[in-house]
Amino acid sequence: MGSTFRRLKRRLEPLLREAAPEDLVAAVLSLPLRQVVNPLISFFYHPEPMVRWRGVAAFGAAAAALAETEPESARVLMRRLMWQLNDESGGIGWGAPEAMGEAMACSPRLAAEYHSILVSYVRLDGNFLEHPILQRGSLWAVGRLAEVRPDLVQPAGPALNPFLRSLDAHHRGLAARAAGLIGTRSLAARLENLRSDPAMIEVYHDWTLADLSVGTLAAEALARLSANRP
Repeated sequence: MGSTFRRLKRRLEPLLREAAPEDLVAAVLSLPLRQVVNPLISFFYHPEPMVRWRGVAAFGAAAAALAETEPESARVLMRRLMWQLNDESGGIGWGAPEAMGEAMACSPRLAAEYHSILVSYVRLDGNFLEHPILQRGSLWAVGRLAEVRPDLVQPAGPALNPFLRSLDAHHRGLAARAAGLIGTRSLAARLENLRSDPAMIEVYHDWTLADLSVGTLAAEALARLSANRP
């Protein structure tokens, strides 16, 4: 790794740990965008969950800014994340689905170009991710994009059903959240069955981490479905 990478990583770590969100984003966007994304990606592997998630959020802001000024560089970045999720890459791609979802949530341009790839990661007839941890990341990412552009992830809705029945509580909770954000009414009965699910999971949203029960997430999803009923 080069000296620029190491210098930027040393500068970023205290910001990711301590800075207010707006100050972190401002600092990241003041740096050379093509150079700052690699150190940010390295924080996807950080042992502290909050540092990892703030790295994802900062990456999304940087990728979105890059998409406005250098669209092809942003596309190269997205393809790199996709490659990390490819079996042929030889890696695992920790944080890649989350980073893709955050970048698309921040950038209409990237969302328009790559939403179908993200959706394919949760579909058995698509580029389904086999690793349970990566599945958690893809479910979170689909929900994140659904927060701002639910129309783009509509095809993911039916694919959430198996995750709502998973033995993995994170799968159940994140799929429930995504179903509500997408507006998948066909899953309402299954969400109703999860109302009493006591399993707790850690959910990142809007710069915070919260411990929530699967039942709480299912109830919130049902409330969204009811509020958005035509």
